[in-house]
Amino acid sequence: MAEFDDHKDDGALRTIGEVARATGIKTHVLRYWEQQFPSLKPLKRSGGRRYYRPEDVKLVEQIDRLVNRDGYTLKGAKAALRGTPDPQAAAQAIDLPESGDADILSRLKAIRDDLKAALAA
Repeated sequence: MAEFDDHKDDGALRTIGEVARATGIKTHVLRYWEQQFPSLKPLKRSGGRRYYRPEDVKLVEQIDRLVNRDGYTLKGAKAALRGTPDPQAAAQAIDLPESGDADILSRLKAIRDDLKAALAA
């Protein structure tokens, strides 16, 4: 969880600037992520000022981990947050063998087909 040094309670609302300082994510990136991730919906008060709830901050941290640490694309991160398999992420996670082992190749093709079927559902 982000470390806030603002003397507020853990459950307090945070401004976009406070979240940016605590997470190291720039405010323009946080605003962009709001557009890209429908589940990221901080409260907006008069004048459009954003207030992040603790669950919003947790979601920001999840997105940050997926995109900036685990190497997901935004599309892949959205799929991961929904619990939907992402073929790109799965392909990145599979270390292909150096040898041309036909058994491994057939298993990889089966995994690919399963992922395609899951995405089509």
